[in-house]
Amino acid sequence: MAWWQILLLTLYAGLEILDELQIYSSLNTPVGAGLIAGLIMGDMPTGLFIGASMQLTVLGIGTFGGASRIDATTGTVLATAFSTTVKGMSPQTAISSIAVPVAAIMIELDVLARFANTYFSHRIDHLIDEDKINYKAVERNVLYGAIPWSLSRAVPVFIALAFGQGLVQQIANALNGDLLWLGNGLTVAGATLPAVGFAVLLRYLPVKRHAAYLILGFTITTLFSVLFTNIQALGTGLSAVNKGFTTVLNGLPMLAIAMLGLAFAILHYKNIPINKGTAQAQSTESQSNSESSSSDDDEGEITDDEL
Repeated sequence: MAWWQILLLTLYAGLEILDELQIYSSLNTPVGAGLIAGLIMGDMPTGLFIGASMQLTVLGIGTFGGASRIDATTGTVLATAFSTTVKGMSPQTAISSIAVPVAAIMIELDVLARFANTYFSHRIDHLIDEDKINYKAVERNVLYGAIPWSLSRAVPVFIALAFGQGLVQQIANALNGDLLWLGNGLTVAGATLPAVGFAVLLRYLPVKRHAAYLILGFTITTLFSVLFTNIQALGTGLSAVNKGFTTVLNGLPMLAIAMLGLAFAILHYKNIPINKGTAQAQSTESQSNSESSSSDDDEGEITDDEL
């Protein structure tokens, strides 16, 4: 791994957390991290694959208030870097053996960064309590608070990239050698993690209330996937028989699935009453009946009103 790649990934790791706290340009997400890391490492498909997989893994995970959560972005950066430079490290193995453990460990460093920021907060409180407030000093201490956040991501990324490649290579050799059974298990685990993210998300979405959208989305996507797969197979057969047939028949584009989801979302949004007060007054009886008939199975499900 070149020194400039380590430097750029370290700088990105230090900036992405500030982007998450203030700007939120979406480059701080696992997908954004996969894009940036893949571009720096010269293997964007691998970066996007790892980033998208981690994005789906944490799809149903959220925080409220000042709670810390797993840092899938930093995990994506390291997994992409090592997957593209370490021999025998597949993207799926990198996800389960590097991205997920790193994302979990980063919780502790996130708490440490929050704790370190209290120092600057107390300094600001002291400056405000003075008879003559030094506004410039207050502004400086507010900006100083960004330092612990950046260091909490940049330092571990730099240490891992600068000194950890040899260790990761030994682990990859072991997973492809004597511990091949474990390597195969980690590969399968890395491939199934996005499904776990979907399961967590569905646990907190009002699926029972909007089961029709779930059924339609699954059915239409399955039908289109089968249709496009057969078209691809037909094109492959025609090109094998006729060498002059050069038309490329693509599979189901992800954009088509996204547009279907957008269409369902628009339809659902248009069906929501504009005047919620009037709608709630008209449906008081139906709400009371639904509340009385709710069971323990609904516990934990986030409804539209709560969102």
